[in-house]
Amino acid sequence: MIYIKDDDMLNGKRLVEGNLFGEDDFEPCRQCVDTGKYDFSDVMARLAKSDFRKRFRLNAANVDYVKEKGLPTICIHAADIIRKRLAPAVIPNDGKQTPMRGHPVFVAQHATGCCCRGCLSRWHGIPAGRRLTDVEQEYVVALLMAWIEKQI
Repeated sequence: MIYIKDDDMLNGKRLVEGNLFGEDDFEPCRQCVDTGKYDFSDVMARLAKSDFRKRFRLNAANVDYVKEKGLPTICIHAADIIRKRLAPAVIPNDGKQTPMRGHPVFVAQHATGCCCRGCLSRWHGIPAGRRLTDVEQEYVVALLMAWIEKQI
């Protein structure tokens, strides 16, 4: 499990979609996902054949940010970003919700085909139009973290 969740309720309060890292009742788990739980070799090989996907790299500022914050904190950021920007069933700006730069997780999302529900469906077979399950969110976060780990 990536985060504490009990039917979208935490401490008796309904969790609502908020601004990225904004004030809401979301309380992420303090553990990073286990990237060793998954074998990403097939998907990474497919992504490596895409001229668009393989051009993404973490720049020096992103690498410094990851080293400064640490992988567990970046994992918490990834879980929060995925929960708020990719997991909902309906995303009003789907296909445009993920910036190309600014945070290592955003870069990783583009590099791994996890930037929007269309790409998630195309690259990972996770259909759009419904909320991502906890297992699907964990898979995406683990993939993002595996890619980031390779970059640093």
